[in-house]
Amino acid sequence: MPELPEVETVRRTLNQLINGKTIERVTVSLPRILQKPDDPQLFAAMLEGRTFQSVERRGKFLRLVLDGLVLVSHLRMEGRYGLYRADEPVELHTHVRFRFTDGQELRYKDVRQFGTMHLFASGEEWTAAPLNKLGLEPLDEGFTPDAFKRALARRTTKIKPLLLNQEVVVGLGNIYVDEALHAAGIHPETPAGELKPKEQEKLHGAIVATLSAAVEAGGSSIKSFVNGQGEMGLFQFGLRAYGRTGEPCPACGSPIEKSVVGGRGTHVCPTCQKPPRGSGRAKARPMADAGTRRASHAVKRRLDGDSR
Repeated sequence: MPELPEVETVRRTLNQLINGKTIERVTVSLPRILQKPDDPQLFAAMLEGRTFQSVERRGKFLRLVLDGLVLVSHLRMEGRYGLYRADEPVELHTHVRFRFTDGQELRYKDVRQFGTMHLFASGEEWTAAPLNKLGLEPLDEGFTPDAFKRALARRTTKIKPLLLNQEVVVGLGNIYVDEALHAAGIHPETPAGELKPKEQEKLHGAIVATLSAAVEAGGSSIKSFVNGQGEMGLFQFGLRAYGRTGEPCPACGSPIEKSVVGGRGTHVCPTCQKPPRGSGRAKARPMADAGTRRASHAVKRRLDGDSR
């Protein structure tokens, strides 16, 4: 978290907020966020006087395009951007500040401190880490059923861990993989290469539909995600599998079960998503998602309060 829909939501918001703004000064208070260059003074000197031209996305990465440079930013667990007046108090855990010539600041805040920033000359970002090994972009026109089938061909890995592999398909995390597999009626332990052509097509469509719906809803605010204007996503209120342990499947009424697949908590309907032959069914943990449900209820209460 955040996954593709949340990063896309941030991208759209930042495009409205910072395009055309020129950087006057950069302040870095947590140097380890900077990966390239890792020197805060050099990082600041390269950016000062540059103007933001657009904000793009590749998978879960933001590409902040300036005149002659591209800043590649990964939000990781808790990273977020916000636009402030320069004279507003700086909140705790604010690690990078981009002061603009118009008296505003773009601030990067990261409670967990896992986010990263890489600065490249324009075009060089595609040939180096972290963007050079990314897989298919699921909301791009190049993500065709045939391209998806080729990515799955002869793969013995279980389908869920494979979809989480950013070198195969980018942007998918735990929430949206569980949702797409549920929509497609495919068990997460099914070996990717054993999916039938119709199952591959159905999963391809489910991935596109799930991510598109999540983008339109502004992403999911399961924990702390907000966009660049402090607004929460709403997709969590439409989840059909993820975080619904013990609740009835919207399709058939069977209780959603939780197990562990590839080291990740996984939510399935035992009726709609039949396990592959020969697989031992993982033991469900019915109450493991109580914290997630509490977080979702807290978000809903806040939204209900704001709408009164």
